[in-house]
Amino acid sequence: MSFEFSRRKALVLGGGAVLGTLAGAGTASAASEWFRLPVITANIGRDNLTAREDAIRDVRNGDATRPLVGWQEINEGDTGEPAMIDKHFGSLYQNAFLRHDTAFRVPISIPRPWVVVDSQATFVHGGIEGVTPPRWITEVTVRHESHTALRFTMINTHYIANAYNGARNPNLRDEWDLLKSIHKERVLAHHRQGRLVIWTADTNNPDYRKATGWDAEKQVFTAGIDRINWMPGDGTVRLELLNTRSIDMRVDGHDARVAIFRIRLA
Repeated sequence: MSFEFSRRKALVLGGGAVLGTLAGAGTASAASEWFRLPVITANIGRDNLTAREDAIRDVRNGDATRPLVGWQEINEGDTGEPAMIDKHFGSLYQNAFLRHDTAFRVPISIPRPWVVVDSQATFVHGGIEGVTPPRWITEVTVRHESHTALRFTMINTHYIANAYNGARNPNLRDEWDLLKSIHKERVLAHHRQGRLVIWTADTNNPDYRKATGWDAEKQVFTAGIDRINWMPGDGTVRLELLNTRSIDMRVDGHDARVAIFRIRLA
């Protein structure tokens, strides 16, 4: 099914026009070679604002292969970070949601050879003055520019703090639990279409395990609050974890995390 991006979707993708063709799950295709796929979850934070640009540069250089990045706390109580991301994640990137009207705090940076073919921002809950901004889930579905059947979805989000960490305030758990519920729904919506899902998040819960609770969902990290997980699809696309590392952000109390995958058509 062919489609055209509306003005709104062009805005979601940062103003870049992207064209693509959606394919149904399980589309028959010849196996491809393996492609290196680094994925980073990076909370910029607000404790040391002068360190932000160096941190963004270090995330861009987090792997020799251009990484896919799920960001958190972009323009959250401060300004200037979109320009920094534009500077270090340049023409070889699509920075989806970076200047979105509402979901701009959790953008996703997608490098070539990956092409965004669909995107969605899902509202979770409103802001609480002095406690939290509104929370959103962002997602992009991408394909390889040379192997159009090689597709996956990347989801990114940021859970409310101090519900299950920090102050552990039970009055904030309705908001945290709601995001967990909608996060699960979004992962499973793509899984049911046969699509591989990779997600990044600042979960603000050191005991976090899986968005879905399903055995099929795989964890890259099992400690800390910054997580990268994946849920296999129908087997058309194969993903393997090769290595992990962290990046010293120097802005907040937790570093960016890197998962080095490889991916191919099965």
